[in-house]
Amino acid sequence: MAQEPYPHPEIETVTLAEVLHALSDPVRLCILRSLTPGEETAWSAFEVKVSPSTLSHHMKVLRNAGLIQTRRDGTRCLVAFRAELSQRFPDLLETVLRLAPPSHSCEVAA
Repeated sequence: MAQEPYPHPEIETVTLAEVLHALSDPVRLCILRSLTPGEETAWSAFEVKVSPSTLSHHMKVLRNAGLIQTRRDGTRCLVAFRAELSQRFPDLLETVLRLAPPSHSCEVAA
């Protein structure tokens, strides 16, 4: 039985308010800081101080705001930056990540 893909909004429908809301949480900022442009990271590699269900919620908020792209690979879930966001809102993500102080410790496991 094939798994349903994660729903992603059309990038044209993503609003600045949705993006800024997603960027307002320190855990979500930490998740974004942990991603490497052009690479996918498994959800299990994020070492954040939240429960798995809370991590899932944060990933959903990031995905619905158009910040990340998520896909299933067997039993794994992989996440990456959504490249189209920089076309919709040039330099926004880079600026926020550069200016926002780190306030929540997290890492990506190797």
